[in-house]
Amino acid sequence: METRVDLLHLLEDLRDAYPGSTEETILSEIVANSLDSGAATIAITTDPTAPALTIVDDGQGMRRRELALYHDVAASAKARGAGIGFAGVGIKIALLICAEVVTETRRGKHHIASSWRLASRHKAPWRWVPPPGLVTAGGTAVRLAPTNVLSPLLDAGFVEGVLRRSFEPLLEPDLLHFLRDHYPRGVAFILNGRTLDQRAAAAPEVARLAIRLGRKRKPAGAGYLLRAAEPLADEQRGVAVSTFGKVIRRGWDWLSLSPSAADRLAGLIEVPALAECLTLNKADFIRTGARGVTYLGYRKALQEALSHQLALWGDAVESTERARRRAARPVERDLESVLADLADEFPLLAPLMEQRAGGQRRLPTADPGAIPDRRSASLLAIHEGALPTPSPESLAAPTPAEAVPPTRPTPSPATGHVATASRTRRAGRYGLSIQFEDRLGDPELSHLVESTVWINAAHPAFRRAIASRSEGYHIALGVALALAPLAVDSAKEHAFIAAFLARWGATIDRRGSGRRR
Repeated sequence: METRVDLLHLLEDLRDAYPGSTEETILSEIVANSLDSGAATIAITTDPTAPALTIVDDGQGMRRRELALYHDVAASAKARGAGIGFAGVGIKIALLICAEVVTETRRGKHHIASSWRLASRHKAPWRWVPPPGLVTAGGTAVRLAPTNVLSPLLDAGFVEGVLRRSFEPLLEPDLLHFLRDHYPRGVAFILNGRTLDQRAAAAPEVARLAIRLGRKRKPAGAGYLLRAAEPLADEQRGVAVSTFGKVIRRGWDWLSLSPSAADRLAGLIEVPALAECLTLNKADFIRTGARGVTYLGYRKALQEALSHQLALWGDAVESTERARRRAARPVERDLESVLADLADEFPLLAPLMEQRAGGQRRLPTADPGAIPDRRSASLLAIHEGALPTPSPESLAAPTPAEAVPPTRPTPSPATGHVATASRTRRAGRYGLSIQFEDRLGDPELSHLVESTVWINAAHPAFRRAIASRSEGYHIALGVALALAPLAVDSAKEHAFIAAFLARWGATIDRRGSGRRR
């Protein structure tokens, strides 16, 4: 029996685990592995006529056995918590867009080379070849032959841009000095014979930051925060965090901070100790277990240092969670009238309606013994008359929309009680609430759990909505998309979404006319 592995699918999955473009991932991961090998000089040559991209370092190189293992797509000599590169992933992803990958390495008496290519969906053969002479002393060289002659890997401007974004601390004088213990020989990037120059942060206002944990005198991290006179480009905004010179995250979301002038603020913080908190593919930080606790501890220290500096500049900082709740609150308020308008036309929305104290929630009726609809079965509510009489303190509690914790609730078992006809009903209130969660890689904007709509705050569209100050519309659209599968069949979901947005848009006219809900 023979087991066939779909190498193409495996490599594509490996590529999709990284947030940047394929070419950016290839270049940054090859350089990261060079830095892990102790390289002080990394020379890169682009040759559009060949076409070829060649990367040569002066690191420790590999032995024959190590180079052979390096061709196993599923193998890795790296461990979680060690280094900033992963398993030669740059070379492996390069198989997707290159006709050939040649690797030459020299370590002591070992001077060897190999040629590797993706021959078919299931085969990626490699063979030993005579060393082409790219490495003169010790180290490793990689030569990529892109199948597309217009590949960005052949563009010197693209290569320099990736190096400056992905390894910014190594091209910033103060931060490179901060990393001198890890890179005692320094680090130099040479592109087509030209050494990339060091660039200090430049802006009208630049604040140098030192990150300390507890009462330790020696900084655990260093960096800067700058405020520009004009709005920055999108890719420059936010604070980047790096470890051993490799930028891992950038923006404001990962810090849960929302400065009022976020479009003019940028920064960079280098924290070497965070290398032990990297995921196995070195593309993000672990958030669980002991390493997750370490990451969250450093993250809190960064939040405090940045918040302090922003306060000195007079820039009000609002936590991300508070900002999200502020954006969701008007939508939740409008939902009361929107669902009231839609309930008659779309009766399956009835389970989302509840009465104030003294009434009962409306429940969908069914014949005795009938099997309840799967979508509404989990929404059955208990009779409020069976609850204890509320105390004065409980009557002053926040509204349900604000009282719902940020974790998904576990529903209490339903009693099946229905109010008697003699009880007096009060004005109805809709129990639908909105919460936020980060679901990286999930293409859905939102989904419904019980009577809560969960907005995917990690979706690129949500981040764009924040940048353009249109969170309210995005949240309303997310609510409509989440309710559509409950309200109608799949063929009628578009009509429901259109009706929902029309009713939601009309609520602004009601506010203007002085109506109160």
